[in-house]
This record gives sequence, structure tokens and C-alpha cells, in this order.
Amino acid sequence: MTRAPRGAIGPPQTTTAGTLDAGAHVTPPSTAPGPMTKRTRRHVDDLRGAGKLAIEATKGVTAVVEAMHRTIASGPGVLGKPLALPARAMTGVVYGSIRGVTGLVGAGLDRALEKLGPLLGESVPGPEREAVVSALNGVLGDYLRDTANPLAITMQLRAGGATLAIDRDALGAAFPDAAAERARKILLLVHGSSMNDLQWSRHGHDHGAALARDLGYAAIYLHYNTGLHVSTNGRALADLLERLAAAWPAEVDEIAIVGHSMGGLVARSACHYAEEAGHAWRARLRNWVSLGTPHHGAPLERGGNWVDFLLTISPYSAPLAALGKIRSAGVTDLRFGAVLDEHWQARDRFARGSDPRGRLSLPSGVRSFAVAGTKGAAGTEELPGDGLVPVDSALGRHAKPELSLPFPDAHRRIAYETDHLALLERIEVYEAIRDWLTP
Repeated sequence: MTRAPRGAIGPPQTTTAGTLDAGAHVTPPSTAPGPMTKRTRRHVDDLRGAGKLAIEATKGVTAVVEAMHRTIASGPGVLGKPLALPARAMTGVVYGSIRGVTGLVGAGLDRALEKLGPLLGESVPGPEREAVVSALNGVLGDYLRDTANPLAITMQLRAGGATLAIDRDALGAAFPDAAAERARKILLLVHGSSMNDLQWSRHGHDHGAALARDLGYAAIYLHYNTGLHVSTNGRALADLLERLAAAWPAEVDEIAIVGHSMGGLVARSACHYAEEAGHAWRARLRNWVSLGTPHHGAPLERGGNWVDFLLTISPYSAPLAALGKIRSAGVTDLRFGAVLDEHWQARDRFARGSDPRGRLSLPSGVRSFAVAGTKGAAGTEELPGDGLVPVDSALGRHAKPELSLPFPDAHRRIAYETDHLALLERIEVYEAIRDWLTP
């Protein structure tokens, strides 16, 4: 709970469009993306990806049940588990045969789907599929990548839901004003965990489209696998922005980044690794806005970590702890807001422990801003968070001075009566971002 500071964003105001800016979803002709690649997706790849997950899930559940069966059949621990050897022999045969059959089914399924591929055809993925795949990547993204599952998301830049080719001619066609040297300002929008670029648009409003209209930015959206470590995505984003800046049709005067939830962590990580690599785009970054970003972690992941620990207390429930460990690296990074490799390397990310982070301030030479949502009303003495992220975490405040992020007071806002996703649609939030980014 947090005390309400001065200068906060007030409760929703009624307009002709409710709590939305009636015209904020309109992209102006001067910044509207031109032709881009709407990549089609083979339906057989989706089926193959789902099939691989089903097979691996069966094997995983089999392993959990086998461990529990073996523990129970081995006899009491106080007697030294007298039946441990025969229990191991019996369960090894039974569950080994189950895994063998499951593996054969998986191989046969792959062969059958490959033959069906031409009959199933392909199409442009719709928003429903994008949402499901994004959520799946948020929970299992590192596993999907490591097993080369077709459902794993590859980081890319998009506009209008289409993939942008990082090529001067292609970018010139997508953003004709940039080619004519009239628009040299790039706005990058980075979505949160288990989400995708299409979800910046909510109830007819899109912060990116509105900023393109009002301030003349070329709005570009990042699409990435949120199940990977934040620092892994941060490095990849730093490299991608370097390529984008080099291929832009005109010299880039300004880059601004708006990150929602995990997106703010990924952007901050990218700034750090861009500085390490000496990337040219980093010098063009002027403004960075985080919306509901868990700079110091989220209670939900810390709660999951406690459940892991409690399950290991009893030998009978210990096998179930494996189920808690299916959550991705990206999710466990949200426990404390890890943004660097050293925050997780050489550590068991599921083990209980204290905050491993050291001092890492805001990006130097960049005007940094933070918006926190709260379900509390204006005037409430103690403010709850937005349902996922506490107010202090979103505003960068920490009990340890060395970990606090020094956002100036004028660069902090609280959106009242607003949950985590509503930060993407509230007109008061948009107006704060617009005013901050206005030259």
C-alpha cells in the first residue's frame, strides 16, 4: 500500500467516448504505415507445435506421477524406506513403457502432420490466435524456444500487425514521410508479459497511433517472446534498434520508447546493453516512459516462489513442485524486476533467496517517466496497486536507497481507479505521456 502523492492523475472523466479519447485511434495520413509484410502461417505448424506440447506435457505428468508413486510405495521414511528398490524397479518398467509409447505417438504425429500440411493450407494469423500464442510464450516461452517448437515467437518489429523488414527501401515504403525527410522521430512501443503488439489497441484507443497523430512520430511496435529472460530480450532489442536506426530512410533525430509492464524492464535492459556495445541509436534516445512496470518486482511471482518452497517440505508433495517450475524465465524475472544477466546467472531461479540486484540507475541522458495504476480512489490514504504491480514498484521506489530509481517527482504519475490493462486505454494516462513527449 502506498500513500497518494501530489500531482497524480485523477479518476476517469466522462467524454463523448467514455473514458477514451474519441479520436485517439486514428492514424494520420502523414505517419500511416505503407505496404508491409503480413506473414502467413502454415496451419500445420500450429498443429505440430500444439502436438509437441501435448506429448511433452504427457511425459512431464508421467514423471510427476512416477515420483509420487515411488515415494508412497517405498514405505515409511522412518523405517528407511524398506521397499525402495522393488518400488523403483516396478515403477521404472511401468512408467518407462508409458514414456516410450508417448514418444512413438509424437514421432508418428509429426510425420502425419507433415503429410497433411499442403491440405491444411495457410493464412494470416488473427488477433485471437496471436493472443493465445503470446500467452503461451509468456508462460513457456523459454521451453518453446529450447525445443524449437513452431509456436515460439521470434522478436520482430511491426506496424499495423505486419512485420517490418529492416531494410531502407522497405522502411521507406512503410513510412513515406520518413523517406521524404519530414518524419525523423521513431516511437517504439514494447508490450508486457504474455501480450503482443496488437493489444496496444483497446476499445478504439492506441497510445502509439495517438502519439503518431499528435506529435508526428513513426510508431513501431515490438513483438517478442516474453517467456525469455528480460536481459535476453534486452540484448536482442538493443541489436534490433541498432539495425533499425542504420536502415532508417533519413537520419534519426529522436527515439522515444513507451513500455507497458515487462516492456519497461526490457527497454531499460536494452539501454544498458546498448551502452555496453556503443550502439549509435542509444545517443538518439530522448524519452522513455514506463506504464505499470514492476521495477522492483510483482507480488504474484513472489507468491509462486513461496508455493514452490512449501511443496518441497513433504516428500509426498515434493514431486508436485516440478509443476510450479514450468513457468518461464521471463516470469521468474518479475520476482524482483531482474534486467541484467548477472541478476539470474549462476542462480537457481526457483530457489528462495533475497533480491540479487545491485545499483542500476535510470538510463543516462534520457528523460525517464513512470506511471503507476491503482485500484484506489483519489484521496485514499493508502493506495493498493493495479492488481498486478504495487504503486511503489511501478514508480521505482524502494526501501533500499541504492535500488530506488530517481524519477523526478514531475515525471511520476498515479492513475486512480485503474487496473493494469486499463493503463493502455485511459485518456488521462495518454495525456500525461503526450505532454511529457511534447518538445
